[in-house]
Amino acid sequence: MPSQYQPQIFGWISDLVKGGNYLTGADQRLLYANDNYCAFIRKTKSDQIFYSFILIIVLILSIPMIYLGFSLILDLSPITESAMLITVVVILIACIVAMYLCIPELYHNLFTRRGSPIIFNRKTGKVYINESYFFNFKVLRNPLTFLHPNKKRIKEYDWAHLQGVVVHNFSRYSLNTTILMVCKPHTHKTIDHILLDPLRGGIGSYFVWGWVNNFMCANKLAGLNDGKYKWEQETQFKDNIIKGQGWPEWMVEAFNATSQAELAEIKQRHHVKQ
Repeated sequence: MPSQYQPQIFGWISDLVKGGNYLTGADQRLLYANDNYCAFIRKTKSDQIFYSFILIIVLILSIPMIYLGFSLILDLSPITESAMLITVVVILIACIVAMYLCIPELYHNLFTRRGSPIIFNRKTGKVYINESYFFNFKVLRNPLTFLHPNKKRIKEYDWAHLQGVVVHNFSRYSLNTTILMVCKPHTHKTIDHILLDPLRGGIGSYFVWGWVNNFMCANKLAGLNDGKYKWEQETQFKDNIIKGQGWPEWMVEAFNATSQAELAEIKQRHHVKQ
């Protein structure tokens, strides 16, 4: 049975159900939680280092292969050595495509700062991200964007418009990733994707989704002291994780908004377009 959210994302396993009462323990990705909002890290430092190393190796190997491919194409006769020419062209195209796909992934890992936290406010039903532009699932990109590795997207979403799905990475380790599908209001049409919890094995891939759902439903299964920073350490959390990362001032205030009216007042005060 295919996903109800279309277009369906590659590697789809299942759609996730919203609501509380998920049985889940504290997760190492949970940074901070208080009665208004919680914050989850989405990229660990060890993963960034590991995947950056692998991608750099791939790029280093691709560059001489592309150079060699062009050299062979210029030297080969298209009439007498057509089979060899076709082989070289195929290898050359494969190397170029590999570079096109690897560069955004490399930027994703090199320019993700402090784990790229995602913020959920249960009082206003809003979700906030401040992440690398390449921290997403796009395939078709304007090559000119590769010249802006520090490009960011900073957005506010409605929790009501976000739906969870699990996908797998087709590796021998069968690692799963939880993704938030951003749907057009009152439809199942997907207009954006947000990485929630990457590369987990087995039931671990549902821990973050379960904790967030319990939190957003004000279920006591989501303990406010489950994170790296305890609820009374909000100042320390913001100094260490949020400060200096380009979060808009209004958005940092909005983390703690306790109602839609208070959120509207914050936006009006900071001249934020609704």
